[in-house]
Amino acid sequence: MPVAEALQRVLAGAGPLPVETVALKDALGRVLAEDIAATRSQPPAAVSAMDGYALRGADVANAPVTLRVIGEVAAGHPFAGEVKPGEAARIFTGGVLPKGSDTVVVQEIATRDGDKVNFQKPTKAGRNVRAEGVDFRQGQVLLRKGTRLSDRDLMLAAAMNHAALPVHRRPKVAIAGTGDELIAPGGTPGPGQIVYSNGFALTALAQNEGAEARDFGIVRDRLEDIAAAVRAARDWGADILVTTGGASVGEHDLVQRALKAEGLDLSFWRVALRPGRPMMHGKLGPLQVLGLPGNPVSSYVCAFLFLAPLIRKLSGRHDVERVPEPARLGRDVPANDERADYLRATLEIGPDGPVATPVPLQDSSLMAPLAQAGCLVIREPNAPAASIGSTCVILKLAL
Repeated sequence: MPVAEALQRVLAGAGPLPVETVALKDALGRVLAEDIAATRSQPPAAVSAMDGYALRGADVANAPVTLRVIGEVAAGHPFAGEVKPGEAARIFTGGVLPKGSDTVVVQEIATRDGDKVNFQKPTKAGRNVRAEGVDFRQGQVLLRKGTRLSDRDLMLAAAMNHAALPVHRRPKVAIAGTGDELIAPGGTPGPGQIVYSNGFALTALAQNEGAEARDFGIVRDRLEDIAAAVRAARDWGADILVTTGGASVGEHDLVQRALKAEGLDLSFWRVALRPGRPMMHGKLGPLQVLGLPGNPVSSYVCAFLFLAPLIRKLSGRHDVERVPEPARLGRDVPANDERADYLRATLEIGPDGPVATPVPLQDSSLMAPLAQAGCLVIREPNAPAASIGSTCVILKLAL
C-alpha cells in the first residue's frame, strides 16, 4: 500500500478526543478545543511607557517651559486629579495617564526644582504613551481552536485574564516491545540477545507530540503474553496501542495472530515504504493499533510518519500532517525501486538554502546514523537517480 493511502487509513475516523478544562499552569502543550477571546483590553487605559512627567502636549510644543508639578502616578496607583494647562504629574512606567494629559516627557530631559519642572526641549504630543488596547481589546479572539499551546500562548492567555482553558484530552499511547531476544538496558545480553531500545524512542516521540505515553515493557513471543499486554493496554484506557516487532508473518511473528484473536479489524499490513515495510494498522473497537517493525530505524520512521499524525488528530490539532520542505542533495543518490525511500540525512544550511546529505549506510538496524540525522529525504517510488546539488524533498526531524 502506498504511504499516502496508508496514512489516510490510519487517520480515517479518528477525531479529537473529549474536552476538559485545565488550569493555565497545566496547559503547556495541550490543544485548544475552542477559540479564546480576551476578557479585557490590554492595557485597560492609556499608560506611561517611561519614567517622566505626564502633561498636555501643547504645553511643551514650544519649550523651554516650566510647569507646576501637582502629584505623582505609580503603576497601580492612579492619580485622582486632572492635569490642567501649565501643570504636570510625576509618572512612572505603567502608571495610568491622569485625566487631561496626553504626553509623557522622559525624566532625563527634565529639571526638577521643588514643585516646578523645567523642559528645555519640545516633545511631540502623544510620545511615550501606550494607548488603551494597543496590545489587544476585549472580545478579540487571539488564540484559535486547534492551537497547541506554547509558553508564549500561556503568557497571552494569562494577560487575557483566563485562569483555565478548554483543551482536548491527551491521547493515551500504550507501547509494547515483543521478542524473546530483548533485554532491558543495563543488563548483560546473553547469546543472541539485544538491548531493547524502541520503546524509549517511541515513548519520547509520543510525549513530544503531547500524548500521555506508557511503555508496558518487553513482551515475550507467546500468544498468551501478547494478548495479556493488549488487555493491559485496554484496561489502562489507551487510545493507541503501539507494538514493535513480530508484525510480520513468520512462524515467530505472533503479534498479528494475537491481535486478531482479540478481535482486531485489520486495516492494512505492509506498506510500500523503506524502512518500515512490515507495518500493520487496525482497530480493536475504539482502540487504534499500530504494529511497527522491530528494527529500530523502521520502528522510528513508521512512528514519525504514522503515529505522530494520529496523535495530532486525536489531540484536535489542525497541523496534523507534516509539510515536506525543499532542499538540495549533498551527495548523489541511486535510482529507487517500487517503494518510497525515507533516507536519513544530515541537514546543513548552504549558500542556496538547506542541504540534505543522506548518510552512506541506510540499514534499518543502524541507530547511530538516525541519531545524527536532521531530516529524512523522501524518494518517491521508481524515482530516477539524482546528483549532488539537485532539488529534493525533506521532512525535518524534530529535536
